[in-house]
Amino acid sequence: MIKGANVGLGELGDGEAGTVIVGLGWESPTGEGDADVSVLLLGEDGKVRDDTDLYFYNNPSAADGSVQLLGKTPVGEGSEDRISCDLTAVPEDVATVLIAASRYGELRFDELHEVRLTLSDSGGDPLLCYPVGDPGPVSALIFGELYRRGGAWKFRAVGQGYQGGFAALVTDHGVDIDDDAATETAAAPETVDEPSGEEPPTTAATDGTAADGTAATDGAAAAPEPASAQEPEAPAAPAPVPAPRGAADDAARAARPARPRTAKKKVTRAAVPVKSLAESEAWHGARLFPVSALKSDRDREMRATSVLLAVMAQVPEFGRRLTAGFGAPAGRMETFTEVALPHGDSPRRPDGVIRVERAGKLWTALVETKTNGNALRQEQVQAYADIASRRGYEAVVTVSNDVALEGSPLVEVRVDRRRRNKVALWHLSWAEVTHQAQMLIRHEGVRNAAHAWLLEELLHYLRHDNSGCHGFQNMGPAWVPVRDGIQDETLCKGDPRALAAVESWERLMRQVSLGLGGELGQRVLPVQRARRGTDAVARRTEMADALCQEGRLTAELRIDGTAGALGVAVDLRTAKIRTSFDVTAPEQGYPLAWAKRLVRDLAEAPADLHIETLTEGGDTGPRGTLEHLRREPGDLLPRSGERITGFRLSLFKGMGTRRGNTESGFIRSVDEAVSRFHGAVVGPLDRLYGKRRTGARRPAAD
Repeated sequence: MIKGANVGLGELGDGEAGTVIVGLGWESPTGEGDADVSVLLLGEDGKVRDDTDLYFYNNPSAADGSVQLLGKTPVGEGSEDRISCDLTAVPEDVATVLIAASRYGELRFDELHEVRLTLSDSGGDPLLCYPVGDPGPVSALIFGELYRRGGAWKFRAVGQGYQGGFAALVTDHGVDIDDDAATETAAAPETVDEPSGEEPPTTAATDGTAADGTAATDGAAAAPEPASAQEPEAPAAPAPVPAPRGAADDAARAARPARPRTAKKKVTRAAVPVKSLAESEAWHGARLFPVSALKSDRDREMRATSVLLAVMAQVPEFGRRLTAGFGAPAGRMETFTEVALPHGDSPRRPDGVIRVERAGKLWTALVETKTNGNALRQEQVQAYADIASRRGYEAVVTVSNDVALEGSPLVEVRVDRRRRNKVALWHLSWAEVTHQAQMLIRHEGVRNAAHAWLLEELLHYLRHDNSGCHGFQNMGPAWVPVRDGIQDETLCKGDPRALAAVESWERLMRQVSLGLGGELGQRVLPVQRARRGTDAVARRTEMADALCQEGRLTAELRIDGTAGALGVAVDLRTAKIRTSFDVTAPEQGYPLAWAKRLVRDLAEAPADLHIETLTEGGDTGPRGTLEHLRREPGDLLPRSGERITGFRLSLFKGMGTRRGNTESGFIRSVDEAVSRFHGAVVGPLDRLYGKRRTGARRPAAD
């Protein structure tokens, strides 16, 4: 679509619009491409009905299920935010659903590439794509809007920017926001703290105004046009927040008591349990989900399926968090195991069934699970997809220890185009299930203490050695030949085993991101760098060729709230893992003072930490270990007097030789290297300085 165009959703799908998935995506050449997504529900007057019509990271879902922010997923060189909109649940007095995003601080959208909006149906099939093009130097951007017209839903590509940021945009559409709250939110990235009353960056637009300020094609009355990307750039000083209401309204608002900034505290459980009353360590506490009796893979699969589905049905926050990603509506959920369904001469028995009821309508998904190293079978998943299509079910959900990759489905399923009912195929890794449970139980909380205890029991079960739900634990049969071929210099470019090793490496990085994010309570995503326009398969092919030539695997992990990225590089020739992070030099002061301050700030870091000076032009200068530099910090200064731009911090660790997750396995060695580096280096520096000092440059991958 082009800017200002609109289209009826009924023309894109197979009939009346139901649930649609909106994706907001962008790419960043530096990896620092974060933005906060917001959704506003507007009445016929182009204003919110009240402040609760604003949905954002601290208020991600509507009670009626009409809006659900699903979070980010890695795509190409950046990430994509997904939003589920159940249009059948949108209240009748809401005329427009505004989809927008905003950047914090001094960041602007013209620093990003490939800014776009995509629209998909509930099954994940794409309906349309709107490339925004050049959004201009704006910090808030309306991507598009879903609106009613003649009893049907339509979509308009807006592409309208605000130089005044989210405060100007939000107040322009009727949301009350305090000046101090606006300043605070604009300067800070999103968090995973408990929901609060503060309003975040959002945007909104009226039904009658196109992205360039011209009248929309549907003929609705146009709203006043705010400062947009089409206008001249604003002065350096920030513009005052416009007052959307009159003086009388301001006086009345001031007379009202201030809204509380935080909602009722939710229940979380400490990562370290309280002191046990057991007489000795030989006593084992009673568990709701015991694992000691599990003797076979079949027993593990049946137990894991039953445990997962039971907790999903009993803990609404957890069940909704998982099913929202599948396009399921918000409603009453029931789950079942070992359900017999007719298929040919003999019935099929999927491991489980999920049913959600909303407004008398049913959403149904068949579930197939695998534990340990068991792989999903194509013929089994195909049979469930055929059954779901015939019976009018919406989805087939697979759960295993494998990790699905963009552009490379775990199981190839044929789609019968003659059938009207579409069946979506979704995959969950057990590592992702563990991550979501950990985020709720450790950081975000649930509303009920009993639900918190259930999640704690689920988390204990998933992490037990005998559960079989350990996540990605094997680099595959190609790993050892690739490792040996690189060391022997016999691996040739184009070898398919190298591509298999790269795919396993990407799966491992996604799992490491989930584990680290669960521990920190922050979103952690791998940064997938590639040339613009390169798809995921082509990017992995390039990585495989580089692996054959250079003998290295590299990745970068972006951690919310931390500027820069944590670099991970594995050199298969030297069998070493390098984790690294860049620290920018202060804007003022003397280089020697910078070096002394950095060494002092790293007082608790490992003595074998390597520090490397970065100079103008991308060159590297002097380097040394922290143990030596504690005595001689001046050794970090370049002898030729080049201007210092920052410092690179690196730790090295021996690489595990085995392909699995044993004590000497490669997977465990990488996981431990990332965890140690963040805990000993990145975390302490980030707590001291946050975005002021860390990571303005791209970490090295060598």
